[in-house]
Amino acid sequence: MKCALVGSRYFGAQVLKALLAEPGVGFTRVVAPAVDDRLALAAQAAGLELVIMDNPKLVAGDAIAEGTDLIIAAHTHARISDEALARARLGGVGYHPSLLPRHRGIAAVEWTVLAGDPIAGGTVYHLADGWDAGAVAAQDWCFVAKGETARDLWERALAPMGLELLARVVREARDTGRLPAQTQDTRYATRAPMIRRSVVLTEGEPAATTALVLTVIGTDRPAIVSQVADCASRYGANWTTSHLTRLAGEFAGMVHLSVPTEQAAALTTALQDLSVAGLKVTVATSGATTPTPGLRNVTLELAGDDRLGIVSRLTSRLAERGVSIDQMHTELVDGHQPGTPTFKVHAQLRVPNAVSLDALRAELGDLARELMLDVNLGEAAA
Repeated sequence: MKCALVGSRYFGAQVLKALLAEPGVGFTRVVAPAVDDRLALAAQAAGLELVIMDNPKLVAGDAIAEGTDLIIAAHTHARISDEALARARLGGVGYHPSLLPRHRGIAAVEWTVLAGDPIAGGTVYHLADGWDAGAVAAQDWCFVAKGETARDLWERALAPMGLELLARVVREARDTGRLPAQTQDTRYATRAPMIRRSVVLTEGEPAATTALVLTVIGTDRPAIVSQVADCASRYGANWTTSHLTRLAGEFAGMVHLSVPTEQAAALTTALQDLSVAGLKVTVATSGATTPTPGLRNVTLELAGDDRLGIVSRLTSRLAERGVSIDQMHTELVDGHQPGTPTFKVHAQLRVPNAVSLDALRAELGDLARELMLDVNLGEAAA
């Protein structure tokens, strides 16, 4: 049984691993969207022929090798062209994380949760014309736990279900030379389009503030940070950036506070008075800041599987709109899938008033879909 796998990321790599363990199942090619994609790396490690798509939205005919029995789609948003399907003896199948025809579309798991469905499921279906409209080859179901998020549901039940269903269909195709097919009942079809809640904009004007930069040194003990934070909070200061550490028994750190200008002097005195508690606090004042005419203050948060070029693509899009970056913090943290770190960005932006909210929303929404990222954009409230 010779297969071609078209997919990406964690699920695509797991499908490859599972099917490589099936006796009598091999791969003519693996098709992935990028050379650094997790599926592409897994294919190279297994010594398989790898094809990188020229168009991330379409799998062309020549991407599928002659002699392929079955195309398998695993976490791909690219359409498998008719020419590609014609090269495979049995056509193609894909996994969709819903009980088709319910929740046809890119956000099936999210809509399962939003709709309050008590039962979810997965479907292996024939790749054909229409949005997830091909005949059903295999299905299974599971309960949705109370309070479960879409990611929780996917990781707990729907991803493992997809691996088992695809393996079951491939085994049947290997043993019988055919694929089960049951036509979907369109009376029960619902749509699950992308949820465009990732970019949220609200109107507001920031108040005039003064930036205070603190250096804090003292003998390490519990509640040092709490003392400084409580003092700042009493005067309405926002704790924006900090680097705190313990060195040879001493606690040391730098903190940037943004405080309403009329409270800056009183806060400076209160921080210096912490010396009686065993801390040495030095305060530097940068002066008052006021909103720049013609610009809005905007916060940006981004998260997604780490990959090459996220910051470059993001900053290029912002620069094209005349958006400047006041502050930006990036970090790599453990991802939801083992071995896949999550890249996070938190930034403070200055956005020209001439840039409409809809235009900025569309610009970053397109980037989020292209790189499979979560993006939150919010204008600073007064």
